[in-house]
Amino acid sequence: MEGPDPSRLPRPVWHHPWKMYRVISGHLGSVGAIAFDPSNEWFCTGSADRTIKIWDVATGKLQLTLTGHTGQIRGLAISSKHTYVFSAGDDKEVKCWDLTQNKVIHSYPGHLSSLATDPTLDVLLTGGRDSVCRIWDIRTQTHVHAFLGHHSTVCSVFTRPTDPQVVTGSHDATIKFWDLRGGKAMSTLTHHKKSVRAMALHPKDQYCFTSASVDNIKKFSLPRGKFLHNMLARQNTIVNTMAVNGEGIIATGGDNGSLWFWDWESGHSFQQSQTTAQPGSLDSEAGMCALSYDVTGTRLVTCGADKTIKMWKQDENATP
Repeated sequence: MEGPDPSRLPRPVWHHPWKMYRVISGHLGSVGAIAFDPSNEWFCTGSADRTIKIWDVATGKLQLTLTGHTGQIRGLAISSKHTYVFSAGDDKEVKCWDLTQNKVIHSYPGHLSSLATDPTLDVLLTGGRDSVCRIWDIRTQTHVHAFLGHHSTVCSVFTRPTDPQVVTGSHDATIKFWDLRGGKAMSTLTHHKKSVRAMALHPKDQYCFTSASVDNIKKFSLPRGKFLHNMLARQNTIVNTMAVNGEGIIATGGDNGSLWFWDWESGHSFQQSQTTAQPGSLDSEAGMCALSYDVTGTRLVTCGADKTIKMWKQDENATP
C-alpha cells in the first residue's frame, strides 16, 4: 500500500521559508483550538483556561474574551452565514455564541473533540469521544443525523460541497466518507496504522486531501479516496494539527513542538522548524496543539501548550 514510486512525483517547487513574526500571550492555559472568521479581520482561540479569545488579525490585539465553558476548549468553528462561533469543550457541550450579543444562545450536548461547519448547508458537525459524528441543523438547533461506525474518538472532520460531503478521521486509525443526505458511511480508508488526528482539504483543489498520523502523512484523491502517496519524510512525532493554503503549502504541528512545511505536489518537506516553549514553561509544553492559515493563506497562526499563539509569514527576502 505504498502508492507510486517517489521518483515519479513532481520535482519540489522552491518556496519562501516561513518565519515567526509575532508571539501573542493572554491565555492562562494550553491553547488547543483556532478558527478564522471569513472576513479575515479576526480569529478566535480556545484554551484549557476555559475561555475563548478573539484577536485582531492585523495587530494581534485582544478584542474580546468569552467565558462560559467549565472545561477545556477542544474545538472551534465559525459560521460563514451567521454571526455565530461554535465551541466544543471538555464540559461535554458545544456552545453557539452570537457575536452580535456576545453571549451563548444555544448549547448542544455530547462528548466533543472536533467541530466543523458545512460550506453550503446550515449544519454543524461534531466529532465525539463516543465514536460518533453528529449533524445538527443550525437554524432549528435540532439533531439531524448520527454517523455510527468508528470505534474510537472522532478527532478530525471536514466537509465539502459534493459527495462525500463529510470526511472523518478517528483514533481507530480509519478515515470514513459519509453521505450527508442518507446519513450512511460510503467507504472506509484503512491505510493508517495509528490515530488520524488531523486532515486538511486543499482550498483550491477540492479533489485531494491529506491526513496525518504518527506513521506518516498521506495524500488521497476524492471522491473515491484513492491513495496517492506518502509525504517523503517523517516528522517522528504525534502530528496534532495540519493545514494547507492555496499555494499548496502544508503545515503540520507536532507534539514535540516541531512545525514542518511541505510541498503539496511533490510531498517534499522544505522546512523543519522547532518552536521553543516560552520562558518559564517546561520543554514538554512546547507541543503544538492547533494551527490555521488565514483566509488569504499568507499568514499562519500556531497555538501551543505553552499558552502562546505564534504568527508566521513567508520571508519574501529569502532566495533559493
